[in-house]
Amino acid sequence: MTYPRIVGIAGSFRRPSKTRSLVESIGAEVGRATPIDFVVHDLVEIGQGLGGAFSRTQLTPDAARVLRDIETADALIVGTPVFKGSYTGLFKHLFDLVDPDALRDVPVLLTATGGGLRHALVVEHHLRPLFGFFEAFTIPTAVYASESNFIDGTLVDSAVRARASAAAAQLASVLGQRAERAPSTAPVRLAAAR
Repeated sequence: MTYPRIVGIAGSFRRPSKTRSLVESIGAEVGRATPIDFVVHDLVEIGQGLGGAFSRTQLTPDAARVLRDIETADALIVGTPVFKGSYTGLFKHLFDLVDPDALRDVPVLLTATGGGLRHALVVEHHLRPLFGFFEAFTIPTAVYASESNFIDGTLVDSAVRARASAAAAQLASVLGQRAERAPSTAPVRLAAAR
């Protein structure tokens, strides 16, 4: 049996990363609700191979693999640290290289992390329009977490955890509905002619 493949993208430049921790915890929450195949990539893995590429053909093999994972995912959980009120430039550059038709109707759960609450609307004012361009299906509940919501890189704030759980439940529900509507892959048996 094949499970939905969810790709997590954390626009992080370092490890440990609060953004990656948030993406991973939401992915784990989705996995508790429904069986999934989940992988997370962050920019620290591919930064140099991505930043020097002006086109897809110039990507390093690792960066090209991450791009392929994004374009072939059944769903995405994306997160970015907030710098100067928006997503990181390298995060945007990654999605600039994504085929414009690849994410059409793909469920995307939006997350971001920042230093304080004044950046909380980045998910609505920057991330949602970005994925609207791709005609992706953005999950209604987005998750923003600030520095004070983490202790030692782990999300501990109960309100943010509840919001993350709600978003994860929405994504799991969408995946479940899509699985129910998917055509059966079982072979069709035809009656023998008499």
